[in-house]
Amino acid sequence: MDTLAALGHGFLVALTPYNLLWSAIGVTVGTAVGVLPGIGPALTVALLLPVTYGLEPTSAFIMFAGIYYGAMYGGSTTSILLNAPGESGSIVTAIDGHAMARQGRGAQALATAAIGSFIAGTIATAALTFVAPLMVKMALLFGPAEYFALMVLALTTVTAVLGSSLARGLASLFLGLALGLVGIDMQTGQARLAFGVPELLDGIDTVVVAVGLFAVGETLYVASRHRFETEEIYALKGSKWMSREDWARSWKPWLRGTLLGFPIGTLPAGGSEIPTFLSYLVEKRLAKKPEEFGKGAIEAVAGPEAANNASAAGVLAPLLSLGLPTSATAAIMLAAFQQYGLQPGPTLFDNNPELVWGMIASLYIGNVLLLVLNLPLVGFWVKLLLIPRPWLYAGILVFSSLGAYTLNNNVIDLVILWVIGLLGFGMRVLNVPVAPCVVGLILGPLAEQQFRRALAISQGDPSVFLTHPISAALLIIAALLVIGPMVLRYRSNGAAKGTGKNDNASPSGSHPAT
Repeated sequence: MDTLAALGHGFLVALTPYNLLWSAIGVTVGTAVGVLPGIGPALTVALLLPVTYGLEPTSAFIMFAGIYYGAMYGGSTTSILLNAPGESGSIVTAIDGHAMARQGRGAQALATAAIGSFIAGTIATAALTFVAPLMVKMALLFGPAEYFALMVLALTTVTAVLGSSLARGLASLFLGLALGLVGIDMQTGQARLAFGVPELLDGIDTVVVAVGLFAVGETLYVASRHRFETEEIYALKGSKWMSREDWARSWKPWLRGTLLGFPIGTLPAGGSEIPTFLSYLVEKRLAKKPEEFGKGAIEAVAGPEAANNASAAGVLAPLLSLGLPTSATAAIMLAAFQQYGLQPGPTLFDNNPELVWGMIASLYIGNVLLLVLNLPLVGFWVKLLLIPRPWLYAGILVFSSLGAYTLNNNVIDLVILWVIGLLGFGMRVLNVPVAPCVVGLILGPLAEQQFRRALAISQGDPSVFLTHPISAALLIIAALLVIGPMVLRYRSNGAAKGTGKNDNASPSGSHPAT
């Protein structure tokens, strides 16, 4: 009942005309930017991060919630009509969605994506409403040692999962940790890595780094890969509504996608990629016409798109209750909290209940607004795809620069933005994940603070991190995340070498018959 009462108060906050306006602006802008090719939710949130700087925190995060959900919705339009997924979670949607568009059924693909996203988002938000408070109760058992271990787990999770190479992930993480050290040490008062620049004594603004890596760096990378050829956008033909057969083939995948997306989204190794691929495989296994998959099966759009949006709500559960980012977009949202001097976790629920519950309530409202925006106005969103790419990329860079400058009206921030942006471009070229850098920048100083606090309480005894059961368990999980893939890779390489030796040892030197 306490949760329902808190949610009811959140609706009173979210339904005020002022906050309702910002929710509507958030979902509209999020959808509009998310529809643009090559721009995913992380880039969208990072790009619009400076816009909310002057807003009151509750209104700002209600707008952020709308931007986040809107960007997740908008990605399906690009994937289906242009075969250009703006993020990894939309790759699966593009396979059959674009095939449907080529058959003249793009409107039905967009409709099942929009309705499935609405249903999945609403159910997953309801799950978030009840799961987040349970996580908060668990977090109340944490002391400094446990919080340090949790942050180590967050750092290793993002590093090990987001990217194809552990070494590249660690390089990105250590870069973020180094950036987090810049400024005055809060305990000793000594300047660290400021190099005599007064503007760096307050540290490097997380918003500037996030915008630099995700907006500037990503835009430069996408622009450098673009051939500036005329892309074929498939027009919407015939009826824009789903037939009775489309409904019959979609409603079960919507529910199954939701059941896959939310719980996997809450996991440290979750995100949107795993549940969307799982949903595709499940639907193909259960389909009455599996031969249609890859050629325009509506189930292959309905299920993955529902899983994609359900995982978005799942990502918010550990972020709000534990301060644990499980995706690139969550890392940007964490930077948004830092922008207002807030730290997600149990204290956020106690000290800022209006903000937390107003934001959760706004997710329900945003889902309804997005359904209204996406179904009748799909023709309008399609026209956004006609914007010339050079205009689009130039606009993003100009908007990013203006946003970074207006944070502190400081030219140094602009220099940092473009240095970080060029660095982000280089990281994308070398296939180095950028999310660990942002997470390291945000969580590094907090982990250092909790580490020092735990040692102070234990009078310098480092065994405090292993004698506390929760802390020890979290550190063991973090170690397994780093060591496990290395062991598996070593064993697989050993098995491959063994197989090669056996083949070479064959007397005839021939391969076995197939």
